[in-house]
Amino acid sequence: MVHLRIVVPGSQSEHVVDLLEATPSVSSLVVLEGTARKPRGDVVLCDVAREDASVVIADLRELGVDRDGSISLEEIDSQISAAADRAERATPGLAGDSVVWEEVESRTSETTELNASFLAFMVLACLIASVGVMTGQPVLIVGAMVVGPEFGPLAGLCVAIVQRRREVAVRSLIALAIGFPLGITAAFLFSLIAKWAGLVASDFVLGELPLTSFISEPSTFSFIVAFFAGIAGTLSLTAAKSGALVGVLISVTTIPAAAAIGVSAAFGDWADWRGAIAQLAINLSTIALAGVLTLLVQRRVYQRRRERHLGAGSRAVAGLPTEAQHGGPR
Repeated sequence: MVHLRIVVPGSQSEHVVDLLEATPSVSSLVVLEGTARKPRGDVVLCDVAREDASVVIADLRELGVDRDGSISLEEIDSQISAAADRAERATPGLAGDSVVWEEVESRTSETTELNASFLAFMVLACLIASVGVMTGQPVLIVGAMVVGPEFGPLAGLCVAIVQRRREVAVRSLIALAIGFPLGITAAFLFSLIAKWAGLVASDFVLGELPLTSFISEPSTFSFIVAFFAGIAGTLSLTAAKSGALVGVLISVTTIPAAAAIGVSAAFGDWADWRGAIAQLAINLSTIALAGVLTLLVQRRVYQRRRERHLGAGSRAVAGLPTEAQHGGPR
């Protein structure tokens, strides 16, 4: 279930309450008249089945609640309620497969911000990966993958493309365009220091290390793994499965490839340098492609659900146009 806190002007409150009261997927409806002060109005609280959350919110936005008031969402971890159970049974579909699009948009908008924390994690991830590359230690490379924050902007770019949100797409591209070069530069400078200090042999060649040579040797499997990981990462994002996301982060060599670019350049290993660039380009583009395709499928499923909902009696009760008044499904 998803908890909604709605602030609505008094003139619209009746329509909102009528809509929620007539919606089978809604339970625990509470109306606090005149309690809101900024903006002035009523506060309406309710729980809605996750499968129907975006559909209900779309109705509320059609009533202008997002313009004149506010809609806040909060996931309910545990709930003991027969009414909530009935609301979930009355809603087609499974909660685990449903997407709350407003939640996805909010989460990706936060992860696309170019801030000091994002840049710091990019630099640290590339530094850890550079040590793993120079010493041939896969454990360090896996650790760098987990630390790397690059999936946030990648996911934000995918959502922005599907939702046609140009501002988010630009923010995501800027974060990637600045974050990766900064991480690569950090790996390059650190490798020069390690070379100068004698920590690594001056004739170091990345491709000669059997456990890490794959980073600079892209193959058909590079595309396949990145595509599968892009799908898994998008599903973990839309289903809010953070545990699955960790698995995605350690399956794609974006951060290690970026570090390998810096390391190879520092040692003049231009063959592996070109291979690492190709690996990074393949992974980034393939993850984005897989993410967009996955979101398009999920978006289509939601649109079909929304089309079926347009004829619901709850819309008529709230004074919203029904399917017949629209002249057919939208």
